[in-house]
Amino acid sequence: MNPVIDRVTERIIERSRGTRGAYLSRIHKASHEGPARSDASCSNLAHVMAAASPIEKQAIKEREVANLGIVTAYNDMLSAHQPFETYPAQIKRAASKNGAVAQVAGGVPAMCDGVTQGQDGMDLSLFSRDVIALSTAVALSHDVFDAVVCLGICDKIVPGMLIGALSFGHLPTIFAPAGPMVTGLSNREKAKVREDFAAGRIDRDELLEAESAAYHAPGTCTFYGTANSNQMLMELMGLQLPGGSFVNPGTELRSLLTDEAVRRVLGNTHLDRNYIPVGEIVDEKAIVNAIVGLLATGGSTNHTIHLIAIASAAGITIDWDDFAELSHAVPLLARVYPNGVADVNHFHAAGGLGYVIRELLDAGLLHDDVTTILGRGLHKYCDEPFVRNGALDWRAVPDRSLDPEIVTTVAEPFDTEGGLRLVEGGIGRAIVKISAVKPEHHTISAPARVFTSQEDFRRAFNDNELETDFVAVLPHQGPSAIGMPELHKLTPYLGLLQSRGFNVALLTDGRMSGASGKVLAAIQVTPEASHGGTIGKIRDGDLVTVCAATGELSVSADDDIDARDAGEDEIAAHDTGIGRELFAAFRERASSAEQGASFFSGAEP
Repeated sequence: MNPVIDRVTERIIERSRGTRGAYLSRIHKASHEGPARSDASCSNLAHVMAAASPIEKQAIKEREVANLGIVTAYNDMLSAHQPFETYPAQIKRAASKNGAVAQVAGGVPAMCDGVTQGQDGMDLSLFSRDVIALSTAVALSHDVFDAVVCLGICDKIVPGMLIGALSFGHLPTIFAPAGPMVTGLSNREKAKVREDFAAGRIDRDELLEAESAAYHAPGTCTFYGTANSNQMLMELMGLQLPGGSFVNPGTELRSLLTDEAVRRVLGNTHLDRNYIPVGEIVDEKAIVNAIVGLLATGGSTNHTIHLIAIASAAGITIDWDDFAELSHAVPLLARVYPNGVADVNHFHAAGGLGYVIRELLDAGLLHDDVTTILGRGLHKYCDEPFVRNGALDWRAVPDRSLDPEIVTTVAEPFDTEGGLRLVEGGIGRAIVKISAVKPEHHTISAPARVFTSQEDFRRAFNDNELETDFVAVLPHQGPSAIGMPELHKLTPYLGLLQSRGFNVALLTDGRMSGASGKVLAAIQVTPEASHGGTIGKIRDGDLVTVCAATGELSVSADDDIDARDAGEDEIAAHDTGIGRELFAAFRERASSAEQGASFFSGAEP
């Protein structure tokens, strides 16, 4: 093993010894000797099977038949989740063929950041993860299931489902994705159209036509944002089938993979000799593997929050120092938009995750000695699925990249380090994603220009006030303030200004999206402004330095910044409307970004 990977892993194990031990004790105590429903009274069981078919009722009555709980994020507005409409019926058929029963345990909400970007609903986005975790727990609280299949794919849905499933860590759990939509308008063309609209070169009708050509069919968006980073994480953690992340919806292979997911998870229950609960799969080494995969593929910055919350749900403590140290040791092996021109379909065709996993394993950058849904060993994820005579079969991934411009080797990486950096200093700590930022933009030192909102920034841009070097500072965007929205609406404007030759950067205690691009952005600043953080005390003209090369995040001014009032800006305007009043308790209890920005963790000191 690479010594850095070993060192960080051992540090996490030691740091988490008490909490991890308590978690494992709890889930082992919750496990059943036989079917979970054995403990149910006759009245309880009657309710469980009241709406079932006669054949299902008979199976549920039998003591040696597994009951598979389906937790679904289906809705038909969101392209990524629309294919899940038919999954429950298919899963039930597959369960029956494997001598089991399947029931829809419950549904979870699934909101789309692509719909709410720049809108008031974005204030609910991050907290929807914790709502999804709660919903998953409610779905499983009947305690009559022997295994779980989670149907979710996008930004907060997969992390939320996994957090909820880990609270039932004694149950075998598998994720069954729906896959990405087929390729439409290229991501590079889409980005150019957005910049053209920001510059006033095209009108709204032309913009909508381009956006509709990019987002045009069932399946996830094809850029490598949070949704597709989720899928990578589920493979790297051994929670879904190898090579299944980026198989398109509606294909024969996609259908066969769903059937196989059912067979696999049913083989991992207490009723089989191969009992594999999800709480044992998600251990310290699996978490490190997930971080390594994130870094090696240039994945979403959102997972510097989500992975911390997921780990915590399994009794494991990680922090941004772990991400930063691993990033120095892990090479960048993939170029997928926004880190390149390819989309996830191109990435998958070039070799995909199986190729990346094999490269990392061979270089000692991943732990092979982990448990997955397939049993012991991550090397099993170096195989890819294909259809042979109408049946699912497996083969080794290609021994070389089929497109070296998209996927490369550890020996000849796109960058010798991963795509994430930790910056810290007088302003606090923040995350910077540099995998799509050119080296000449890795350091920006410029006067601050403070904005109260994305709309405030847009007005200044339209009034031609931003034709200069500056660092855009947006405080009071953190989890305790307004729910930590993504500020992706700023991307085309900042990108356009940078293209015009200005040195620009972003500094915020909010989030950027998984589509963080070519502009230097220090995000998720902690402590946030609402907790008295220095970011809330910065004023126009203060000199802000963000240096990804040295890890510096500092500000200088003519007076004593610490003596200034951080203020609250326009937070009150975000307290109500679009359901935000219902989330007051979440904002009050939210932990810092580095603690997972979670309702469950409690407010930071």
